[in-house]
Amino acid sequence: MDATLALPLLVGLIAVALAFDFLNGLHDAANSIATIVSTRVLSPQYAVAWAAFFNFIAFMFFGLHVAQTLGKGIVEASVIDPRVVFGALTGAIVWNVVTWLLGIPSSSSHALVGGLIGAGTAKAGIAAVVMSGFLKTTAAIVLSPLFGFLLALLLVAIVSWVCRPFTPFAVDRSFRSLQFLSASLYSLGHGGNDAQKTMGIIAVLLYSQGYLGGEFHVPFWVVISCQAAMGMGTLFGGWRIVHTMGSKITRLTPMQGFCAETGGAMTLFFATWLGIPVSTTHTITGSIVGVGAARRTSAVRWNVASSIVVAWVVTIPASAAISAATWWLVGLF
Repeated sequence: MDATLALPLLVGLIAVALAFDFLNGLHDAANSIATIVSTRVLSPQYAVAWAAFFNFIAFMFFGLHVAQTLGKGIVEASVIDPRVVFGALTGAIVWNVVTWLLGIPSSSSHALVGGLIGAGTAKAGIAAVVMSGFLKTTAAIVLSPLFGFLLALLLVAIVSWVCRPFTPFAVDRSFRSLQFLSASLYSLGHGGNDAQKTMGIIAVLLYSQGYLGGEFHVPFWVVISCQAAMGMGTLFGGWRIVHTMGSKITRLTPMQGFCAETGGAMTLFFATWLGIPVSTTHTITGSIVGVGAARRTSAVRWNVASSIVVAWVVTIPASAAISAATWWLVGLF
């Protein structure tokens, strides 16, 4: 394909990718702010501004390992073309919109992975899938919420023991301040892991069209554009999902909110360092369930948590089916 002729299409696809990144911020804003809003430490308006800022500056703290994984570690880079990218983004966006409207905290990350797999296999068959990257990502569906759960549970136990000599009022007041720190860390982890997924998509698209000089890398303008799009999406919030994450699973105190956010942030930092595109939704849900279960198992609304788990399982195949159908339909025109 001639690069000059491809330029308008390329610009349009990059715009669609940034729209997905914006929607990712909108959809996943709840992950960063649900606990700090539900504990009434910050109002929703201030909380989204706080989260958006740390979403944006995340590129200053993390490498681009996740972008590398999404760019060439899920589907073979040689298979990627504009039609595959359009199908992948359409599958992810449609699934995100459906779950956002229903108030279900599904994974934008796994919707994008499913979209890539669906369009890639529609074009080149199952051989197009890089199994090592796919298995690493699917393993994280189980491991990231499990780590979030265990870390939050452990943090609650440690903090409860340390705070025994203090009055409940003093503990509550201290952790209201500390939640600013934990929310910042979680928003950094969110921006560091999630924005890189769109960076990887744009970079592999540029690579497939010969704009990267034959060597796959992520240009700085792509990094800044993706961080900005995610930050803007977070500013608009995702209030339906905030309600589910912040109060429907379990009721949180400032101390529990701190433990949930810190446990989730630790999980995201570790995954981003390893280059694993994990779900921030899965991670914070596991952490919230962990702090609820630390109080008592009946404190967790397990029917709500189980419905969220069902959405996790369905996300990759659902977005893959939508993206494969989109790839096929585009070929008719």
